Amino acid sequence: LLSTMASNFGELVLLLGDHHLPSRATSIPEQFQRMLVPHKMQHVICTGNIESPQEYERLRELVGGGSNVHCVSGDYDFVQQQHNQQQLDDKKVVQLGKFRIGIIGGHQVVPLGDLSALAMMRRKMNVDVLICGWRRKEGVVEHDGGYYIFPGSITGAYSSHSTTSINPSFILLAVQGSNMVCYVYELKDGEVDVSKIEFAK
Repeated sequence: LLSTMASNFGELVLLLGDHHLPSRATSIPEQFQRMLVPHKMQHVICTGNIESPQEYERLRELVGGGSNVHCVSGDYDFVQQQHNQQQLDDKKVVQLGKFRIGIIGGHQVVPLGDLSALAMMRRKMNVDVLICGWRRKEGVVEHDGGYYIFPGSITGAYSSHSTTSINPSFILLAVQGSNMVCYVYELKDGEVDVSKIEFAK
């Protein structure tokens, strides 16, 4: 699937976050690990809370180096970038195709996940798309002239902000010019469920 997507639709971007390894989870589910093959994706965007330097290195290996790993710090992060010993920023902006994309851990927004507060953050960062840590049921939301993407937790790590169990999830973006396709992967009862959302600038 990844090879077909890569050949048919521009750049592939892996969105993930909230690993919480090893404090809240033991590993990424095997069903997902089989899909995360090195050199199939051009970029990795991580919303933070990795916690493990080994997992950060694994993200670097997926894209063959660190320059295409765009990672921000979460509210529980203690990871430092090994190559320069600098703390990760709490927000970041990258350009993919014709989209200007903002990345935040999500803890900066009060109330957590509130779309009005996120819209203010998106305008402040001057971006078309805001990728945010934490998980909304929808995964991808269009609101107030922008798009908001919530990859959730790749491990399904529990959240103090949720009273229900969390399904492991991540998102793949296929970006070509002014078109973007989001593939939302969610592990439900041991099976990988995929939904697809398309939008254009």
